[in-house]
Amino acid sequence: MMMPEPSLFAEEERGNRRSKLGDPLVGLSKHVDFWALADEIDTALPRPSRAKGGRPPYPTVLMTKILILQQLYNLADDALEYQLLDRRSFLQFLGLTESSTIPDAKTIWLFRDRLAQASLGAKLFDQVQQQLLAHGYLARCGQIIDASLVQAPVQRNKREEADTVKEGTMPIAWKAHKRAQKDVDAKWTKKHGKSHFGYKLHASIDKSHKLVRRVIITHAAVADTTVFEDLLDPNNTSRDVYADRGYPSAEREATLTEAGWRVQIQRKGSATKPISQTQKQRNRRIATPRARVEHVFGAMRHMGGKLVRCMGIVRTTFALNLKTASYNLQRLVYLKERGLPAF
Repeated sequence: MMMPEPSLFAEEERGNRRSKLGDPLVGLSKHVDFWALADEIDTALPRPSRAKGGRPPYPTVLMTKILILQQLYNLADDALEYQLLDRRSFLQFLGLTESSTIPDAKTIWLFRDRLAQASLGAKLFDQVQQQLLAHGYLARCGQIIDASLVQAPVQRNKREEADTVKEGTMPIAWKAHKRAQKDVDAKWTKKHGKSHFGYKLHASIDKSHKLVRRVIITHAAVADTTVFEDLLDPNNTSRDVYADRGYPSAEREATLTEAGWRVQIQRKGSATKPISQTQKQRNRRIATPRARVEHVFGAMRHMGGKLVRCMGIVRTTFALNLKTASYNLQRLVYLKERGLPAF
């Protein structure tokens, strides 16, 4: 079989085909204010001084866009460095098509860790919320609350080491390099009879646009119900609150109703007291709108949102805030490009 004939206009022809297919990064550049995100970072964490010399840091807006790319495409630092060197669409998005100077994996890690140690994840998430509101996408039609397990690298510790870790400390015998590879914040939990090690992403999603409005990150052993009230978004235009069988509580529902919320939490029976037929019908009615949160977690799973590569609650909290913010930006582009109304 003959190979295709070479063409002098190959790059142009491929570019035309890419344009017809649609580049999602073009939508990001069009609708997202990355300078506002960079300003948020520089205000909270001024760039390090180079008064004593040294290579000047890359612009914050460039590094911020790189972190967003990493989240959207679920790339490790080394893989991201390669893609930045190889992938034309990435270079166009970053404005680096004519540059031979590209941030390497170590530079990306240092920038991300600097933001994580300063706990800037929540600030970036909130800045994205402001941009959603600026585009007219208010939280509407009620909110859906749920949690998703996020896997962390499993730790292999001896029994006495594990006992020490459970107490919230590290064994004295661990040297610095070993401590850096041990996650003492992640915890084990069970779901549907299976054991999971890691963290939980608790989220409140608005029913209208499937945008994440509030997030809380905890270790995996924290019960979903303990952060329920903290996830409630008072800015939603509707007072409807949807949740699955993991959240029911007569006391909670009474308190929420008294506060003016319309409680749409599915009922849960027991072996000795199954739910009634009326309650089953109510559960089915709630199931359809509540399922919209699963669409969000499914989209985040494709972005690598079901696992973290980092160690510790500080870095994990930043990573999951950034992952959720990146999902919201991707969702914003989807809504804008398809002309879906903000009301």
